[in-house]
Amino acid sequence: MTRTRAAETIDYHETRGPRGFLRGKPRGLRAGEQGLSIHEPVGTVSGFEYGYWTCEPRVPASGATELIASWNARTPEDTWLRVEAAARTRDGEHTRWYVLADWAYGDRDIRRTSVAGQRDAHGSVDVDTLAAAPGVTFVSYRLRVTLHRREGSRATPTLTAVGAMASRLAERFEVATSEPQRDGGFELAVPRFAQYVHRGRFVEYGGGGEHWCSPAATEMVVEYWGKGPSERELSWLPSDCPDPGVVHAARHTYDYAYQGTGNWPFNTAYAAHYGLNARVTRLPDLAELRRHVASGVPVITSLSFRRDELDGAGYGSAGHLMVVAGFTDSGDVIVNDPAGETADAVRRVYPRAQFETAWQRTRRLDDEGRVRPGPGGIVYLITP
Repeated sequence: MTRTRAAETIDYHETRGPRGFLRGKPRGLRAGEQGLSIHEPVGTVSGFEYGYWTCEPRVPASGATELIASWNARTPEDTWLRVEAAARTRDGEHTRWYVLADWAYGDRDIRRTSVAGQRDAHGSVDVDTLAAAPGVTFVSYRLRVTLHRREGSRATPTLTAVGAMASRLAERFEVATSEPQRDGGFELAVPRFAQYVHRGRFVEYGGGGEHWCSPAATEMVVEYWGKGPSERELSWLPSDCPDPGVVHAARHTYDYAYQGTGNWPFNTAYAAHYGLNARVTRLPDLAELRRHVASGVPVITSLSFRRDELDGAGYGSAGHLMVVAGFTDSGDVIVNDPAGETADAVRRVYPRAQFETAWQRTRRLDDEGRVRPGPGGIVYLITP
């Protein structure tokens, strides 16, 4: 999927299925109907044997200045995977391989983590985003996924899909509001989970529920599709725990380096563990978002705003995830906003112009008047 607007590019490209993986270069892996798995390991590191797969170069139109990878995989006990990216710049230079994630669904074999401290003349990694250095443009990129299993184990991780959203966006503080559709409102029956129900609890996962907007939003959509953790999986929680799926999602999206649950692809990878197709990308405007929701797909959006910039919120945030569940007759946005004390407080209606600005702009002013980055249309798309 490629979207262009003036000098902007949003290019999401994904590889899945045997034919897709065979277009890349596997070493020690085998592509089957279920995905890529370890066949004959090519090496060992720290007690884990591994094989890897590298995709063919992807050339996004107009080049890119940011890249966010997504992956769908199964990682049984004794297994994990590493996701990396490398790029070629407009000057013809090749970057290093940047580590984007060391990931497993569970937390027994490794600590699921992004990797801090990766910065050079070509780019840097900020938690989940590879950003080109000032003045640098990526004209192509490659992804590399390395599958690991403990030596002597017969288990294997299985990679079912991997992709990346490469984008180049203009610096904008203001956003033109999309024209509302006049064909009536609608609302999807998305479960409502309030993150503040868990305030001060399970603080080992990013400080507790007040910081769990991302896993709360992700769990809403996972359960909307009739998926999610089983009673056995939830047995580690107290029997009186409210909305236990949210706590489970927080545990299994927690990034041990970032020390939070807001790593975007960790959330989509969590959803994929339950058999869903999930990715992080950008959408260009509210009209495109509405098309997804109108087709029955609730969309998780990232917004940043001051308290006075989103009527009805009652708070401000440098980065907040909420689920778009519908639109009113007049075109305003119906959301499940997890920033509530009760499930009844989760449903909100936000003015379309304010919502689109808080979601689409790439620059904003904080309460002290300092320039801060904006989300630029980031979404999680999670589908069956």
